[in-house]
Amino acid sequence: MTSQPFTISSVEAFCYRYPLSTPVVTSFGRMLNRPAVFVRVEDEDGHVGWGEVWANFPSTGAEHRARLVNEVLAPAICGRAFNAPAEIFDAVTQGTSVIALQSGEPGPFAQTIAGVDLAVWDLYARRRGTALWKLLGGNGNRIKVYASGINPTDSGQMAEAALSRGHRGLKLKIGFDPAADRANLASLRALVGGGMLAADVNQGWSIEHALELAPALSEFNLSWLEEPLRADRPWQEWQALRQRVDVPLAAGENIASHAGFAQVLGDDVLSVVQPDIAKWGGLTACAAIARDILTSGKTFCPHYLGGGIGLLASAHLLAGVGGNGLLEVDANDNPLRDRFCGPIANISDGAVTLNDDPGLGIEPDLASIQQYRTA
Repeated sequence: MTSQPFTISSVEAFCYRYPLSTPVVTSFGRMLNRPAVFVRVEDEDGHVGWGEVWANFPSTGAEHRARLVNEVLAPAICGRAFNAPAEIFDAVTQGTSVIALQSGEPGPFAQTIAGVDLAVWDLYARRRGTALWKLLGGNGNRIKVYASGINPTDSGQMAEAALSRGHRGLKLKIGFDPAADRANLASLRALVGGGMLAADVNQGWSIEHALELAPALSEFNLSWLEEPLRADRPWQEWQALRQRVDVPLAAGENIASHAGFAQVLGDDVLSVVQPDIAKWGGLTACAAIARDILTSGKTFCPHYLGGGIGLLASAHLLAGVGGNGLLEVDANDNPLRDRFCGPIANISDGAVTLNDDPGLGIEPDLASIQQYRTA
């Protein structure tokens, strides 16, 4: 099908915060609420697409990113004709590159561009009358999932609840007291039996701590150990750790460049690679990277820990490129995720099935979360 030019008529970001009774805990900080920045894009023909911007940190970051979309990106896009999503992605990336450099904010700009890109891809698929996963080349709409974000406290209770919802795989946050981490891993391994179990350090260890603690984790038969080191540590440290541990290593959510992904795909250090499409690259960059991950013999598992629209887009990418990877589904309470993730809310035997409706296949009802909207 030949692409027809389309002109963007409006771009708008909406910011929300859902207060938490139980904070989400990582090795570097706590989340007292769950933010979400949803992006709505419309063209002059009346087609609408939805995306989401990564906005978890810092705690005040969501509102800032929404303003970047509304006050910087929207004026640069509206009224212009394009043939494909990549043209918009390239135009705003190049058009904001100097101001991102001048302001010292390449991250927030990359994240807002990614969120707009997701919305444009949804719109583009709707214009063509096809499901996004099909447009991305998928041959099947059923994908495996796992329960993520399991806290170090009450981890057993969270894991049991996730398993009762249909999950068959779990990922625990570690990087705290080593004895408590091991006790939690033992408890979750007993709960999940021979099912998938992974651990996420959230960049919490130095190379010295990683070399000391990681080798002993092999007894838990982990599917992977995620971000044991900071993403900006010298690659030689990652290589040294890989040589000392049997547990597969995973990372990718904090890689934000083509060069960064090329480095990890050209080495055998990482077994699992986890780009986050709402944090950097959107679908325009990350769809190609996901295919490169599979070509390199590694496992593609999209990272995601936000609202439902970005999660659903991540699911469409995984279904679109195929492979044996799993979709990350946060196990923490969050209606900003559950009300907008469509079929991802219906987990059966560790998997979900996407529908055949055009685009992402959902029509978000923002009125249902009006009470969580911020100024």
